[in-house]
Amino acid sequence: MEKELRGKLALITGASKGLGKAMALALAEAGADLILVSRNRELLEETAAAARASSSQAECFAADVSSEEQVRELEQKVRNRYGQVDILINNAGINVRKPITEFSLAEWKGVLETNLVGAFLMCRSFVPLMKGRGYGRIINLTSIMSHVALAGRTAYAASKAGLLGFTKALALELAPEGITVNGVSPGPIGTEMNTVLMQTPELNQQFVSRIPLGRWGRVEEVGGLVRYLCSPAAEFITGTDLVIDGGWCAQ
Repeated sequence: MEKELRGKLALITGASKGLGKAMALALAEAGADLILVSRNRELLEETAAAARASSSQAECFAADVSSEEQVRELEQKVRNRYGQVDILINNAGINVRKPITEFSLAEWKGVLETNLVGAFLMCRSFVPLMKGRGYGRIINLTSIMSHVALAGRTAYAASKAGLLGFTKALALELAPEGITVNGVSPGPIGTEMNTVLMQTPELNQQFVSRIPLGRWGRVEEVGGLVRYLCSPAAEFITGTDLVIDGGWCAQ
């Protein structure tokens, strides 16, 4: 397969598992070198080892994207070592599922600070390292919860709807630089975040019955979409959101 991203440097947050790992490996297969970010360095090293099997370079950094101080430290390390970034994927995210009356303020803020504020902090730090070359890709993992909702997901849906608005505004801001900014909205994907649902027969059936294609999505399918969005073929796509949900939102 063509190495259409050879020579590009991609920074992926939440790259230790699930969608982040799948997207990282898809970009490595396309020839990109990787900067992998997560709070769990041990798991990051597993992603890095798999990426190196595709002949890509991969370096790991432990950081919490909701911390302004840690993001600034990451920025400085990347600036000193690489001087630039071509692709930024804001994937790090958390979810708390419970009725609104049971949320603590700390839980509510925690979801928004990781999912939304984290994307802002990363873009503020790394957009300057992307400008000036006529190419750049920013992809924010927005989720179908930025379009539709489920009970018990108020914090998550609020964070993802905010991230979609952020994505559109930033796309307009960076268009003169040739940097595209898009959202990717996965639906029911078989990640660690959904393990509890998938392993509970009744809940699993409830979800599968609502997916027109009749199955959970695979992380590799999201990886393939992100690889396309980072490719030269997608340079006219910006300011939009691509839903990958087996038909869920079409209902």
